[in-house]
Amino acid sequence: MKRILMIAYHFPPLAGSSGIQRSLRFVQHLPALGWQPLVLTASPQAYEQTSDDLLADVPAGTVVRRAFALDTARHLTLKGRYMGWMARPDRWVSWKFDAIRQGRRMIEEFKPDVIWSTYPIATAHVIAAALHRHSGIPWVADFRDPMAQEGYPADPVTRQSFIRIETDAAAYAARCVFTTPGAAQDYRERYPAAANRMVVLENGYDEESFVVAEQSATYHAPLPGKPLVLLHSGIVYPSERDPTQLFVALRRLQDAGNISSDDLRIRFRASVHDELLQSLAAKHGVQDFVELCPSIPYRDALAEMLSVDALLVMQASNCNAQIPAKIYEYLRAGRPIIGLTDPMGDTAGVLRGAGLDAIASLDSADDIAALLPKFVAAIRAGKGLLPGVDAVKAASRAGRAEALSLLLAALALSKSSFSRVCFKSLGL
Repeated sequence: MKRILMIAYHFPPLAGSSGIQRSLRFVQHLPALGWQPLVLTASPQAYEQTSDDLLADVPAGTVVRRAFALDTARHLTLKGRYMGWMARPDRWVSWKFDAIRQGRRMIEEFKPDVIWSTYPIATAHVIAAALHRHSGIPWVADFRDPMAQEGYPADPVTRQSFIRIETDAAAYAARCVFTTPGAAQDYRERYPAAANRMVVLENGYDEESFVVAEQSATYHAPLPGKPLVLLHSGIVYPSERDPTQLFVALRRLQDAGNISSDDLRIRFRASVHDELLQSLAAKHGVQDFVELCPSIPYRDALAEMLSVDALLVMQASNCNAQIPAKIYEYLRAGRPIIGLTDPMGDTAGVLRGAGLDAIASLDSADDIAALLPKFVAAIRAGKGLLPGVDAVKAASRAGRAEALSLLLAALALSKSSFSRVCFKSLGL
């Protein structure tokens, strides 16, 4: 069995981030495809929230090394402040020192065939680049989404550190992997010399977790006199998923008598920014439409998706090359989905590819006000569109892992051929 050294900040017992699913499910499915994962992650004190609910999903016997790491914002502040360099490229930069040390030991002990690192914690790529330079082992840089973007990160010095990291990856990684076509195309244009090494490997859903979740799911058709529940599950980023125009549209529809809180409740589950949502709802007088709910264990969150009347995805036009990982779980949940997103972006493309057409720009109260009553009425009438079966099947994590294994196999083969050439030239 070949071996892959996987550098991932997002790994159990981290809680509160859907980003954990990509690394965890690759670890779960790769062994059946001939790859032994060797996980190099951060020590749990680096995580803001922890939970044991996903630890059992890590296959027994998986090698997991946890390098010492701190969160600068929580552990290294003085009177609530810290120096900027202490959080570049991110707040977990302290992770790299012990991770590089432990990574070298893992390479000596297990001799992996490929190194894989995954963003959105940029320090993971810093660690992988150092280990690649030390060992010469092929490196796969899993970007997921774009790193440096116009205006992001807001701090120009931090943005420059992002640019250095992605430039390094474009120069030295055997493959740069993205979760959306738009992100991959952006980087092909940004780094044309590396364009043929940039590939797309989307996120997905975990079928085994849904099978368990279905045992506790309790969906009932909409009842007369009861409000529909429209669920947004996960983080509401203040810029990238700003619900202001949704709340403006709700107030407009309420004032016109076209919709009321007796018709609809929007449930924000584990938004992380409850105070922002609360203040925006109060500002626009739509508090009665909004439910703010805390984080719950992963499979409970899936059961909730299966049980509500409809699902809400939000993605602003400044993220047209990004797709929320949650959308694939939404597809598997098999409920109607309303997408408040740029119709020209990749998120809208996923919805249309699944046969769904309830799409309005998150930035336009007019578009939302025109769509929302029709969407609610269709669900009430039992005519809400559901995701297509073929699109759902295509989005499984097991299928994504198989695609990754094929990519890894090609790199391992090229590494083996390179080694034979080197040994022959040395007369060995």
